[in-house]
Amino acid sequence: MVPDISLGGRTYGLLAYLYGPGRRDEHVDAHLVASWQLELAPDPGRDPEATLKQLQERLDLPVQAVPEHRRPKRHVWHCPVRTDPGDRHLSDAEWAEVARRVVHATGIAEEGDDQACRWIAVRHADDHIHIVATLKRQDGRSPRRHNDYNRAQAECRAIEADFGLKQLNPGDGTAARRPTSAERAKAERAGRTATSRELLHDHVRQAVAGAEDETEFFRRLTDAGVRIDRRLAPSGDVLGYKVALPGDRNRAGEPIWFPGSRLAPDLSLPKIRQRLGPAEEDEDEPTVSRPRQGGSPARARREATGIVDRTNFVLTDDDEAEAAARLSGVGEVLDALAQTSPASTRQQVTEAARAFERATRWHTRAERADDRAVRSAARGIIRAGNALGRGEDGGATAMLLSTLVLATVAAARWHAARQHAQQAAAARQAADQLRTAYRTAATAPMRAMRAQGHRLPERVRTRHSGTVEAALPDQADRLRRERGWDALVATLDQAERAGHDPRTLLQQAVEWRELDTADRVTDVLVWRLRHLGRLPADVPRARTGTRTTKQQHQPARPHTTAPTRNPTSPDHRPRR
Repeated sequence: MVPDISLGGRTYGLLAYLYGPGRRDEHVDAHLVASWQLELAPDPGRDPEATLKQLQERLDLPVQAVPEHRRPKRHVWHCPVRTDPGDRHLSDAEWAEVARRVVHATGIAEEGDDQACRWIAVRHADDHIHIVATLKRQDGRSPRRHNDYNRAQAECRAIEADFGLKQLNPGDGTAARRPTSAERAKAERAGRTATSRELLHDHVRQAVAGAEDETEFFRRLTDAGVRIDRRLAPSGDVLGYKVALPGDRNRAGEPIWFPGSRLAPDLSLPKIRQRLGPAEEDEDEPTVSRPRQGGSPARARREATGIVDRTNFVLTDDDEAEAAARLSGVGEVLDALAQTSPASTRQQVTEAARAFERATRWHTRAERADDRAVRSAARGIIRAGNALGRGEDGGATAMLLSTLVLATVAAARWHAARQHAQQAAAARQAADQLRTAYRTAATAPMRAMRAQGHRLPERVRTRHSGTVEAALPDQADRLRRERGWDALVATLDQAERAGHDPRTLLQQAVEWRELDTADRVTDVLVWRLRHLGRLPADVPRARTGTRTTKQQHQPARPHTTAPTRNPTSPDHRPRR
């Protein structure tokens, strides 16, 4: 059950909408289910002699009774309350009880207070009601509605339990502001699937991802086509900022600005400066190599894979400040990946980044800037540019996505263990989106590796099978039944030909971190082996009519990286 509180200044306009046909004739049988006093509230939906004007005048009477200079400019309190799509339909009597409990919990009209605000509850659909109140009490005072949104949320959680409805996660006051119903209606009229607030939220978040300093942050926003208005001190220093979409204007023709703090709690300029500031070095933490700037998208993704994988170790500790820094960095990697992913996976990665953003924010904040290595990985992905959906780029993208799935699952477990319900749910949602993106990205490289493993001589396959049995004796039979078994055999063979000891490398991949959260253990091992052994993320296609290649018989030098593709030469096969 979801409440959505907003304020307005036109009582009659809101009533005309609630009792009207709706934007697509979706309003059916609009009528009152409850009010401050049923005998004083006319119902234009059920009483043919009642009018909207009469109802509006009754509601506005306490507001009109006070001197004009004491009247609030936005005196209309509006709170739709909606059940989950899977819930049963409540009766009018049940909805009336919901309305009375919500106005009591929010301070609009506490039970037994005969001087409370006037309010009504209108039902014009099976799954929700609209509560409308005017913000002056009968005695002329204003209601005490401080923190009314959180109190409405808490009461709805109690109502769900009492009515046997779906239990939603309790809020904790750290979520970004939800778009208002007016903003959603405006986006719908403009043919957009997201509101201006949501689009600007994405733009600002992506501009922060991997930005080196404040100048680069503002430059990225300008490059994205976002209007920026900086608030300057007399000295010329920037004190704050607000953003607007081009063409998004109010009735007066003025741009509709959103300060960063209104988009999300951590997007104000002071919070962004804290994230962009230099990280403090921990003397007890081992030195982690920073990603090299520039280069190919495949190399940037490979380097980010190792850095993100190390984040999972931090989530086994109880240091919440360190976890906040690392998870925020993982969120930036997701934002960077969303901007540079191929079209086949961009939508899923974008949705994952939006969901995981909620998992990076709770009441415990990082006391220092985000982890420098993780932010540097995001910067490397951005500066390397867009990746192709095939070849080494595609394989490296699948490698990073596989690691990000495990990272988001680990984040969900970490939050769940600390009763962070909203953040745990967001991390699980991000993991689901990343699984979909991984399956798309891994289709081609895994198919090529499976084909290569299937072509290996039986004695070679038997030898590598023994290697897996020695490393994972309890799981070997199950791994053979997985779809990625042949790809794992091919990877072990390629590692051997590259000069590695397959047993040692596989044992290192198994001990890197747990495999319990992996959906497909063979897939995870394949990408870990290729990352640890610096093997190519993509397998060249076998030539027609050629049983083996020279490379299969000639061992390569160990720890070699895949050559960078030449974008002007689409055919990278070795010349005859």
